[in-house]
Parts: sequence; C-alpha cells; structure tokens
Amino acid sequence: MLVSYVNSPVGILKIVVEDAAIRTIQFVEKSGEDHSSNNVLDTAKQQLEAYFDGRRKSFDLPLAPKGTSFQQKVWNELKKVPYGKTVSYQEIANRLGDPKVIRAAASANGKNPIAIVIPCHRIIGSDGSLTGYAGGLHRKKWLLEHESPVTQGELFD
Repeated sequence: MLVSYVNSPVGILKIVVEDAAIRTIQFVEKSGEDHSSNNVLDTAKQQLEAYFDGRRKSFDLPLAPKGTSFQQKVWNELKKVPYGKTVSYQEIANRLGDPKVIRAAASANGKNPIAIVIPCHRIIGSDGSLTGYAGGLHRKKWLLEHESPVTQGELFD
C-alpha cells in the first residue's frame, strides 16, 4: 500500500494506492510522511492538481474502491454526473431503477471512499439544497462553485 498527499484549495487530500489502483482519496487534517511514489500516485496527484487549477474536468485513473455491490452501483452512477452539473439523490435512486432506494443511495454516496474523482459532491437535495458531504459542506460548496461558478453560484446566493 502506498500513501501520498496533495495540498488543495479546500484542504489536504490523502491518496491510498493498493494493487496498482486507487483505494481512497479523502480529506485529512494534516499530511503524514510522503515517501511513496509510483505511476498511479504521480498521475493522481498531477490530475488532481490540474483539476484544482481549472485545467482538468475529468479523471483517467485506475479506481478500486472497496464497498458492497450496491455501493459500487451508486458510485458508478456518480461517475456519470458530468463536470459542472448536479443531480439529486432521488435522480440517482431513479437511475438505479428503484425510486424507493433514495436513502440507501444517499448512504452509499456518503460512504464514497474516493472524493472528487468519484464526484459525490455533485449530488444535491431535490430542492437544490446542499445536503451531506463527508468532506464538509463548505468543501462541497467550493467544489461546485469551482466547477461551474455561474450556474452553481446562483444556487447559493
């Protein structure tokens, strides 16, 4: 297992790579020792830095988040939400084929272990409200505004 860190405008991100794929990208309070380096880690850091600089709108990284089959289905739906767009938790449940799984879908969204790359920050309440984000609502707001400052900014005025 290899671990590295990225300083971002919204905090420090810890990247964990195992078996040549990313297992987690999560917000942490402080960096640990960063002696790890390999192609996957280096590419992830470069792509995240380009995202925060406004030069990248999608990611091309090997991902291997650990979760149940239902969580995997939810996370796969999250990856389909384009940069600068948002969808509701209800829409995710509908895409899974069962509108009644909204709470389970929201729970799986909250357990997403790969922040930003699997864009759980793009999921909002049906009324357009910012609800729940493991990294904190201030980060969710920042990420949405970063991705679409004109259209998303209108949601928060």
